[in-house]
Amino acid sequence: MRKQLLFPFVLFIASFSLLSFVIPKNIQKKVTKEISKTFEVETFSLEEIKISKEVNDLLVRKIEGDKLFKIVVKEELIGYAYVDKAPSKTDEFDYLILLDKNLIIVKTKILIYREDYGGEIGSKRWLKQFNGKTSKDALLYEKDIMAISGATISASSMTIAVNTFLQNLAVLHKNKVL
Repeated sequence: MRKQLLFPFVLFIASFSLLSFVIPKNIQKKVTKEISKTFEVETFSLEEIKISKEVNDLLVRKIEGDKLFKIVVKEELIGYAYVDKAPSKTDEFDYLILLDKNLIIVKTKILIYREDYGGEIGSKRWLKQFNGKTSKDALLYEKDIMAISGATISASSMTIAVNTFLQNLAVLHKNKVL
């Protein structure tokens, strides 16, 4: 019985250890929380996805080594996580995109927003617009994605970031990275 209780704890600690090497500490807790909540799992591991230089050169925007991960539970792939930054008016914000194992967006989340204005892009209601999108979707701000008064730059930037990621997703899938 004791071993059964110890294994999930060890796996959880291993997940945190993996996260701490690749995702800044101020973000890792938020990423862990969102993955646990979205996929309804307590223990999981993140496996960094390595992208060759040849494939990275094909991407719309290069993906550095510590941004794209497989989410694994008991050696089974349950989804993917992508953590990156996008520009806002005078700074940048950190965001997370979670995909299911079929490469469909299940959640987007603003992890850290550093501006005094425009924080409305972090609202669940606004971010839900990205759910269900795939690499076949091309998103246009104010057409496919609602504009936000007072957050025009950040909302447009998030739309561009997700759209760029979806374009990259198509290339990654075509080249059998995902």
